[in-house]
Amino acid sequence: MTQALLLRMLTAAWLAVTVAFAPASAQTLDKVSFGTNWVAEAEHGGFFQALADGTYKQYGLDVTIVPGGPNDNNRMLLIAGKLDFFMAANTLMSFDAVANNVPVVSVAAMFQKDPQVFLTHPEQKVAKLEDLKPLTLFVSKEGISSYYQWLKSEYGFSEKNVRPYTFNSQPFIATPQSAMQGYVTSEPFAVERAAGFKPGVILLADYGFNTYSTLIETRRDLIEKKPDLVQRFVDASIVGWYHYIYGDNSAGNAMIKKLNPEMTDDLLAYSVAKMKEYGIVDSGDSLRDGIGAMSDERVTSFFDKMVRAGVVKPSIDYRKSYTLRFVNKGVGLDLRPKN
Repeated sequence: MTQALLLRMLTAAWLAVTVAFAPASAQTLDKVSFGTNWVAEAEHGGFFQALADGTYKQYGLDVTIVPGGPNDNNRMLLIAGKLDFFMAANTLMSFDAVANNVPVVSVAAMFQKDPQVFLTHPEQKVAKLEDLKPLTLFVSKEGISSYYQWLKSEYGFSEKNVRPYTFNSQPFIATPQSAMQGYVTSEPFAVERAAGFKPGVILLADYGFNTYSTLIETRRDLIEKKPDLVQRFVDASIVGWYHYIYGDNSAGNAMIKKLNPEMTDDLLAYSVAKMKEYGIVDSGDSLRDGIGAMSDERVTSFFDKMVRAGVVKPSIDYRKSYTLRFVNKGVGLDLRPKN
């Protein structure tokens, strides 16, 4: 073997090793856009964490997160092809998409429990859901058409004591014999700050309101044409949520505060603590199958309840609203603390 030939072989081998161990940053990243349904907050934290700490990049994705807000409709942008993914509030949105022939599908459920609660005054000593019946109930228009119909069909509630909830806690604070809707991750914190008392909390999910929440939606055509991209976005988002809930979430929180200057460290810490305490993100099936888990049985159960409540029509093919193709793979289970 000549010296020149040996040199060429060694050079080729060195180049092969260099390419094989090239850093992820040298890869061509796939551009992905993801729209949330509200302004940046802890309830979206896992997605911001995955972007801020480089998890999406590790999965070959260049992700842009587009926050929602009161005057934004990111779901319409998803349907129009302007966004690749959208954060849907709950399973009812998925059923509605099928009913209206909207070609979007839920591919993961980041919240195993919906955060919807009723807040009560401590002196009322409300211990269970049925104790709410004699109280004045402040419920939003959206709440009346969704979970409150379930309360009527499953627990015999009526609308005679219902008053409009306008996302202002003052009527509740001023009315001792009342309860107010809210999210377990935010409204109790706001009421305690404003009124000086710690409200009681009744989480509807603990009484059978078993919708999934904070779902990742995408279009059917993206699933058909780019299933690998969908899988990588789902997997990276799952890892982001494990890091946000159980790890160092400072990077995600910094991004949230930058996008939403009204957000405070105290509220972020409170929201994360409540998500952990109530098992909002990680409980039930996710303990075995990983964050984002979904099951046919769970979706069927919720659909049947909504049919009984008159919220959805029994004729819709609800199984078109979701797919289990991208979840239940145990992604990130090793990131959950062992104790």
